[in-house]
Amino acid sequence: MDSISLDRLKLLHPKIRDHVRDIYENQICPALTGDYICRIIYTYRSFEEQAEIYAKGRTKLFDAQGNRLGIVTKAKSGLSYHNYALALDFCLLNKNVVSWDVTRDYDKDGKADWMEVIEIFKRNGYESGADWKFRDFPHIQIKGYSVKDLLAKYQKGDVFQENGISYVNI
Repeated sequence: MDSISLDRLKLLHPKIRDHVRDIYENQICPALTGDYICRIIYTYRSFEEQAEIYAKGRTKLFDAQGNRLGIVTKAKSGLSYHNYALALDFCLLNKNVVSWDVTRDYDKDGKADWMEVIEIFKRNGYESGADWKFRDFPHIQIKGYSVKDLLAKYQKGDVFQENGISYVNI
Protein backbone atom coordinates (compact mmCIF):
# COMPACT_ATOMS: atom_id res chain seq x y z
CA MET A 1 0.00 0.00 0.00
CA ASP A 2 1.25 3.44 -0.93
CA SER A 3 0.84 6.15 1.75
CA ILE A 4 1.17 8.98 -0.82
CA SER A 5 -1.72 7.51 -2.81
CA LEU A 6 -3.82 7.10 0.34
CA ASP A 7 -3.26 10.77 1.21
CA ARG A 8 -4.29 11.85 -2.29
CA LEU A 9 -7.43 9.70 -2.12
CA LYS A 10 -8.51 11.72 0.94
CA LEU A 11 -9.15 14.67 -1.42
CA LEU A 12 -11.74 12.80 -3.48
CA HIS A 13 -15.40 13.77 -3.19
CA PRO A 14 -16.86 12.23 -0.02
CA LYS A 15 -19.49 10.47 -2.16
CA ILE A 16 -16.80 8.27 -3.78
CA ARG A 17 -13.84 8.55 -1.40
CA ASP A 18 -14.42 5.38 0.66
CA HIS A 19 -15.41 3.36 -2.41
CA VAL A 20 -12.25 4.30 -4.31
CA ARG A 21 -10.07 3.66 -1.27
CA ASP A 22 -11.66 0.22 -0.88
CA ILE A 23 -11.01 -0.56 -4.55
CA TYR A 24 -7.42 0.63 -4.21
CA GLU A 25 -6.66 -1.26 -1.00
CA ASN A 26 -8.61 -4.48 -1.58
CA GLN A 27 -8.48 -4.98 -5.34
CA ILE A 28 -5.71 -2.99 -7.02
CA CYS A 29 -2.91 -3.40 -4.48
CA PRO A 30 -3.41 -7.19 -4.20
CA ALA A 31 -3.66 -7.52 -8.01
CA LEU A 32 -0.23 -6.00 -8.62
CA THR A 33 2.10 -8.61 -7.18
CA GLY A 34 5.34 -7.54 -8.92
CA ASP A 35 7.79 -4.76 -8.15
CA TYR A 36 5.50 -2.01 -9.46
CA ILE A 37 2.76 -0.37 -7.42
CA CYS A 38 -0.18 1.78 -8.46
CA ARG A 39 0.49 5.39 -7.46
CA ILE A 40 -2.39 7.86 -7.43
CA ILE A 41 -0.88 11.00 -8.91
CA TYR A 42 -3.91 13.31 -9.00
CA THR A 43 -7.42 13.51 -7.59
CA TYR A 44 -8.83 16.98 -6.89
CA ARG A 45 -7.61 19.78 -9.14
CA SER A 46 -8.66 23.41 -8.62
CA PHE A 47 -10.12 25.47 -11.44
CA GLU A 48 -6.89 27.50 -11.50
CA GLU A 49 -4.73 24.35 -11.81
CA GLN A 50 -6.99 23.08 -14.59
CA ALA A 51 -6.65 26.37 -16.49
CA GLU A 52 -2.87 26.14 -16.19
CA ILE A 53 -2.79 22.57 -17.48
CA TYR A 54 -5.20 23.45 -20.30
CA ALA A 55 -2.87 26.28 -21.38
CA LYS A 56 0.04 23.86 -21.92
CA GLY A 57 0.60 23.47 -25.64
CA ARG A 58 -1.94 26.21 -26.41
CA THR A 59 -1.01 29.57 -24.90
CA LYS A 60 1.88 28.31 -22.76
CA LEU A 61 4.08 26.85 -25.48
CA PHE A 62 7.41 26.33 -23.67
CA ASP A 63 8.52 25.20 -20.21
CA ALA A 64 11.15 27.00 -18.09
CA GLN A 65 13.96 25.15 -19.91
CA GLY A 66 12.67 26.17 -23.35
CA ASN A 67 11.21 22.77 -24.23
CA ARG A 68 8.12 22.78 -26.43
CA LEU A 69 4.99 21.74 -24.53
CA GLY A 70 2.32 19.50 -25.99
CA ILE A 71 -1.39 19.57 -25.26
CA VAL A 72 -2.07 17.82 -21.96
CA THR A 73 -5.86 17.98 -21.61
CA LYS A 74 -8.94 18.71 -23.67
CA ALA A 75 -10.85 19.91 -20.57
CA LYS A 76 -11.07 23.62 -19.84
CA SER A 77 -11.32 24.87 -16.28
CA GLY A 78 -14.61 23.72 -14.76
CA LEU A 79 -15.08 20.98 -17.36
CA SER A 80 -12.89 18.30 -15.80
CA TYR A 81 -14.13 15.72 -13.32
CA HIS A 82 -10.93 16.50 -11.38
CA ASN A 83 -12.39 19.95 -10.60
CA TYR A 84 -15.16 18.17 -8.66
CA ALA A 85 -12.87 15.54 -7.08
CA LEU A 86 -14.68 12.82 -9.05
CA ALA A 87 -11.62 11.61 -10.98
CA LEU A 88 -8.13 10.34 -10.40
CA ASP A 89 -4.99 9.83 -12.43
CA PHE A 90 -2.57 7.01 -11.69
CA CYS A 91 0.75 5.59 -12.82
CA LEU A 92 2.82 2.52 -12.08
CA LEU A 93 5.83 3.11 -9.88
CA ASN A 94 8.88 1.10 -8.81
CA LYS A 95 11.39 2.73 -6.44
CA ASN A 96 10.55 6.24 -7.70
CA VAL A 97 10.77 5.16 -11.36
CA VAL A 98 7.49 5.75 -13.18
CA SER A 99 6.35 3.46 -15.96
CA TRP A 100 3.98 4.75 -18.62
CA ASP A 101 4.17 1.43 -20.53
CA VAL A 102 0.53 0.38 -20.73
CA THR A 103 1.35 -3.01 -22.25
CA ARG A 104 3.92 -4.31 -19.73
CA ASP A 105 3.09 -7.20 -17.42
CA TYR A 106 5.48 -6.52 -14.54
CA ASP A 107 4.03 -9.16 -12.24
CA LYS A 108 3.95 -11.82 -15.00
CA ASP A 109 0.32 -12.83 -14.44
CA GLY A 110 -0.59 -12.66 -18.12
CA LYS A 111 -2.27 -9.22 -17.89
CA ALA A 112 -0.75 -5.82 -18.61
CA ASP A 113 -0.63 -4.12 -15.20
CA TRP A 114 -2.00 -0.79 -16.49
CA MET A 115 -4.96 -2.54 -18.06
CA GLU A 116 -5.46 -4.59 -14.91
CA VAL A 117 -5.89 -1.38 -12.87
CA ILE A 118 -8.22 0.11 -15.51
CA GLU A 119 -10.37 -3.04 -15.66
CA ILE A 120 -10.72 -3.14 -11.87
CA PHE A 121 -12.03 0.42 -11.84
CA LYS A 122 -14.36 -0.25 -14.77
CA ARG A 123 -15.84 -3.30 -13.00
CA ASN A 124 -16.61 -1.00 -10.08
CA GLY A 125 -18.58 1.65 -11.98
CA TYR A 126 -15.87 3.97 -13.25
CA GLU A 127 -14.83 4.88 -16.77
CA SER A 128 -11.37 5.14 -18.20
CA GLY A 129 -9.78 7.75 -20.41
CA ALA A 130 -8.12 4.80 -22.17
CA ASP A 131 -11.45 4.26 -23.94
CA TRP A 132 -11.73 7.80 -25.32
CA LYS A 133 -10.83 9.09 -28.77
CA PHE A 134 -8.27 11.39 -27.07
CA ARG A 135 -6.78 8.52 -25.06
CA ASP A 136 -5.89 9.40 -21.50
CA PHE A 137 -4.67 6.13 -19.97
CA PRO A 138 -3.96 7.49 -16.47
CA HIS A 139 -7.47 8.98 -16.07
CA ILE A 140 -10.33 7.28 -14.20
CA GLN A 141 -13.65 8.99 -13.41
CA ILE A 142 -17.02 8.10 -11.91
CA LYS A 143 -19.90 7.43 -14.29
CA GLY A 144 -23.33 8.99 -14.07
CA TYR A 145 -22.66 12.70 -13.81
CA SER A 146 -22.61 15.42 -16.44
CA VAL A 147 -19.65 17.76 -16.08
CA LYS A 148 -21.86 20.61 -17.33
CA ASP A 149 -24.39 19.87 -14.57
CA LEU A 150 -21.58 19.78 -12.01
CA LEU A 151 -20.34 23.17 -13.25
CA ALA A 152 -23.88 24.63 -13.03
CA LYS A 153 -24.18 23.41 -9.42
CA TYR A 154 -20.78 24.90 -8.60
CA GLN A 155 -21.70 28.25 -10.18
CA LYS A 156 -24.99 28.34 -8.24
CA GLY A 157 -23.12 27.72 -5.00
CA ASP A 158 -24.63 24.26 -4.47
CA VAL A 159 -21.48 23.18 -2.63
CA PHE A 160 -20.15 22.28 0.80
CA GLN A 161 -16.68 22.77 2.30
CA GLU A 162 -14.36 20.02 3.49
CA ASN A 163 -10.55 19.80 3.47
CA GLY A 164 -10.49 23.39 2.16
CA ILE A 165 -12.26 22.20 -1.01
CA SER A 166 -15.69 23.23 -2.30
CA TYR A 167 -17.39 19.94 -3.19
CA VAL A 168 -20.59 20.04 -5.24
CA ASN A 169 -23.67 18.45 -3.73
CA ILE A 170 -24.36 15.25 -5.66
